[in-house]
Amino acid sequence: MSANNPIKKCAVYCLALRLDINELAKLLSDSTLIRIIKGALLIEDNHSWSVVFDYGAVVHWNVSAEQQVKLHQLLLNHAENPLSVIEEDHFTFALNCPGTRIIEDHIEIESSDPILIFALSQGMAQSIKLASFETNAITTIINTNYIPKSLAENGRIKLSRHNIAKIRGQLFLTKSDIILNYDLLDTPDFFWEYPEYEAFYSITAKYLEIAPRTQVLSKKLETIHELFEMLADEQKHRHSSILEWIIIWLIAVEIGMTIYDKI
Repeated sequence: MSANNPIKKCAVYCLALRLDINELAKLLSDSTLIRIIKGALLIEDNHSWSVVFDYGAVVHWNVSAEQQVKLHQLLLNHAENPLSVIEEDHFTFALNCPGTRIIEDHIEIESSDPILIFALSQGMAQSIKLASFETNAITTIINTNYIPKSLAENGRIKLSRHNIAKIRGQLFLTKSDIILNYDLLDTPDFFWEYPEYEAFYSITAKYLEIAPRTQVLSKKLETIHELFEMLADEQKHRHSSILEWIIIWLIAVEIGMTIYDKI
């Protein structure tokens, strides 16, 4: 790469479930050049850009590590459910290239148009959010894979009713968090107003395999749903068994009292 077109760094993070974009805009507007675009915040500073999305993702273009840390601290102060493990991805990029494309995690960009940068960021932010969903789903499946094994080996799940209820709650939260945010993985509404930039979004979405990864995530959600239903059936079975024993004991007591009265 020539000295006139140096390679720069791009970093992508998923920090939290959600970020308060409006509050962040108020805090940053006095000291930084910002734009609010369809639930996202575009921060510009001397050919450096940070794009913050309300679903907890941020994309940094040519932003120093020190500035990234500083901004992340501010974002986490206005975050809902910060992630215990932050998802991240890294690329290199160069501006003013003949065309826009991605090859082996290097992004060639045809201009420094901030809206073009924003369009590319949309796909990258979706990808890192999807990575967060994937991690959450895989962790949940791994942590509960002993349940179907126990059922297959013993015919029952060796857990107390209280623990079964807790696991059902965790499965439900994982599933609902992902499903409620599933529409984030569709083509962003931004491109209804800026259709001329959708091709740039498509470049990142295709390179980062958002569509096939979303389909795989759907299969993982089906697995979580099956585990949830399995535990629900086990709870119903145990509840029915308890009721049956209560009825048996009541009948036994009634029979005993009848025999005692006749003696």
